[in-house]
Amino acid sequence: MEGEYIMYALVTGASAGIGLEIARYLAIKGYDLILTARREDRLQKARRQILDKFPDRNVLVIPADLSKREECMRLFEESCAGAGSENIDFVVNNAGMGVYGRFLETDLEKELTLIDLNVTSVHILSKLFLRLMVKNGHGILLNVGSCAGFTSGPTFSSYYASKNYVVRLTEAIHEELRQAKSPVKVCCLCPGPVDTAFNDNSGVAVSGKQITAKQAAREGVDGALKGKMLVIPGTKMKLVTVGSHILGEHLSTMINYHVQKKKAGE
Repeated sequence: MEGEYIMYALVTGASAGIGLEIARYLAIKGYDLILTARREDRLQKARRQILDKFPDRNVLVIPADLSKREECMRLFEESCAGAGSENIDFVVNNAGMGVYGRFLETDLEKELTLIDLNVTSVHILSKLFLRLMVKNGHGILLNVGSCAGFTSGPTFSSYYASKNYVVRLTEAIHEELRQAKSPVKVCCLCPGPVDTAFNDNSGVAVSGKQITAKQAAREGVDGALKGKMLVIPGTKMKLVTVGSHILGEHLSTMINYHVQKKKAGE
């Protein structure tokens, strides 16, 4: 992380969970911050928490609903104006949501919002900020995917499909930049179950051990800084991911159906 520019990191979905932990860890790493999420009150609370520990950091707050394309564009423009376009060195696409239930029964509007947030916003912000980073000659993009991005998820179909998009898009961009010998790094963080409010917000119940948001955040940031293409936190989920490939698509999907069904208590 050399250079005379001021290092700013942008984190979406930064008001709680993995996003907040990533923001805190990036502050430890020396970054000034741009925090975004829908609710300004939660963002301001996160800002105060970070400044209490790191009073010398600059922490900008930009509330935005990233399920709307125009809000993604506004976030990019206001981030460049507030931090200086040459100073944005780390971008984390973390904002996301889930919709649980059988495909024929889930609400279409919620699913379209999911696609806009989980897929379209990641695509827009990745393209805009990567073009800027390549032009500047430095930068890191960390997209938060999921182990769900390596398989299909009956009863959680739209979420799994959206994370497949994030994983495959990130892998492709990583290789394009590597082949171009670009100094810009691109990484996808793919955690399994994490102890956050995500499951409650998605209407599911998760049993069994979950990793902490802090662990997911730190492994993701460290992996991105090292130039890794993929980061899967925790030994268990690494084994599960490998196992699903060995089992094959059909058998893996059958198993996932029964695993996901249990989340509704069925």
